[in-house]
Amino acid sequence: MLVFLTRRTLDVEVALELTAETFAIALTSWRKLSGLADEQRRAWLFTVAARRFGRYLRRASVERRLIARLGIDVPHASTEDIALIEQRAGLGELRAALGRELLLLSSEQQQALRLRVVEERPYDEVAATLGVSEQAARARVSRGLRVLARTLEPYRAAGEGSS
Repeated sequence: MLVFLTRRTLDVEVALELTAETFAIALTSWRKLSGLADEQRRAWLFTVAARRFGRYLRRASVERRLIARLGIDVPHASTEDIALIEQRAGLGELRAALGRELLLLSSEQQQALRLRVVEERPYDEVAATLGVSEQAARARVSRGLRVLARTLEPYRAAGEGSS
């Protein structure tokens, strides 16, 4: 689970928080899960983890209410733990692949991605900064993200079975 989320967030601390949230949800749903086979419970957990990750992306922060309500302490990873998790998740190779692919994008796509994804600007601001229509800004971001997603696919598939 932790490797699964680390590969998606590229951040061990965020992955730890999302993993804690996933297991907090599992604890509150344990009665429903107890009748399932191990493989079904595993699939359910990964579905919950994927949804928590999606929510994290949409809101750009991890909600911690459930963890706090249950009194669960999110573990803090030591420098050595972070290095080990990053190594197991292949983040060095993944970051290098993303860096190479980013350099292959057009400068327009690079700039659009930087404004929208890194700086988290709304599309109207991205469009104004780039001097294009909002539709054109959305297209640049979308095309750039599609290229990067194709680059990540082998890593994503390799991490599906990792926990």
